[in-house]
Amino acid sequence: MTKKRTKVFGTDGVRGRANYTPMTVEIALALGRAAGKIFRRHNGKHRVVIGKDTRLSCYMFENALIAGLCSMGVDTLMVGPLPTPGVAFITRAYRADAGIVISASHNAYYDNGIKFFSSEGFKLPDAWEAEMEELITTNSFEDSLPLEFDIGKNSKINDADGRYIEFVKATFPRRLSLKNLKIALDCANGAGYKVAPLVFRELDAQVFVYGNSPNGLNINDDCGSLHPETVQKAVIDHRADVGIALDGDADRVIMVDENAQIVDGDTILAICARDLKKQGLLKNNKVIATVMSNFGFVKAMRAEQIEVVCSQVGDRYVLQDMLKHEANLGGEQSGHMIFLDHNTTGDGLVCALQVLRIMIETDSKLSDLALIVQRYPQSCINVSIQSKPPLNELKNVQEAIANVEKMLGDAGRVLVRYSGTENICRVMVEGPKLKQVQQMALTISNSVKEEIGSY
Repeated sequence: MTKKRTKVFGTDGVRGRANYTPMTVEIALALGRAAGKIFRRHNGKHRVVIGKDTRLSCYMFENALIAGLCSMGVDTLMVGPLPTPGVAFITRAYRADAGIVISASHNAYYDNGIKFFSSEGFKLPDAWEAEMEELITTNSFEDSLPLEFDIGKNSKINDADGRYIEFVKATFPRRLSLKNLKIALDCANGAGYKVAPLVFRELDAQVFVYGNSPNGLNINDDCGSLHPETVQKAVIDHRADVGIALDGDADRVIMVDENAQIVDGDTILAICARDLKKQGLLKNNKVIATVMSNFGFVKAMRAEQIEVVCSQVGDRYVLQDMLKHEANLGGEQSGHMIFLDHNTTGDGLVCALQVLRIMIETDSKLSDLALIVQRYPQSCINVSIQSKPPLNELKNVQEAIANVEKMLGDAGRVLVRYSGTENICRVMVEGPKLKQVQQMALTISNSVKEEIGSY
């Protein structure tokens, strides 16, 4: 009887609670061995870059991955805590076979994840992930073990921070300076805690830094892009011109204007799309968003005569559609912004610098730029669940959705979906009146709780 393949990869690599399946040391070791076996079959330098965020559990996964890769004859290069886009950049710079990031992004410290980048800095093909799972299931490594003198070695890249800082700064015009800007910066006690303040300070901004004292347990803890209230208060306290909040691996950003009002990913995407079009740099006059994007964003792009392509939620799918439609700009409401002219993955620092550049070049405050999007009232509720059966099989949930859609008609929309990285069902209702959509979202979320909620 054929053994069922062990499923470890989700929509964004491997993710889960640290020390529990699938995020165990044993699986991390096997992943390293599986990746090593695959890479050794292909032409290349047979070396892999490994980066991480600031979670306590990163140490054990880092060592397990290194052991697995080296045991298969692949060299490893450690960069230490570095933003996910920084690992993608270093992978390309060193012409490595792949890059690995140990991070659970915006999740709490007790979660962790492992995601792979190809030599070009893109996510690994699905076929490679499937083959890794097959190798983990069958434990088929003995036939590919290297001879004793060909075992891989591990070393550290000591200048990774500096290289990435220079790369990010190069996306900002040399003729411009941030010397007249006061910036409140929240690093989420995550991977950007060292490099992010230096980027803005080296461009001459006055920077007030928060969330830059990681202890292994405080990543994303009441700070960063999921908790922008920290940087909102900082903008008021310091009378800053702008606030910048990163997430745990610094691949997403939420901004705050000079009035402490949140400027989310939809609005940032609209600001940047309009700017690129004015410069004649928006490829194929398209921008890639997601089904979660506010309808106000879609209307703003229509007014600018920019075509919007909506992908599934997740930067993986945004990137796929960017490549498919030959677009150079895409992003999510959550703050994942991909500027393919600069990097191959979401980059919170590169994105923030593009917005600051637009502010300077147009002599505008962020609040002025943010007027491009007039948001429709939207209510989003996350429901903790114990299982993920097909939503169309949940009779009560489907009835609740149908009733809400009937009441909204063409004046709004409903989106109910499972998170790809957490045991959560996300309920979103959008419409003309805030109290109405809040009640509708609550009605649907209650039906989800009744059928599959965890208690």
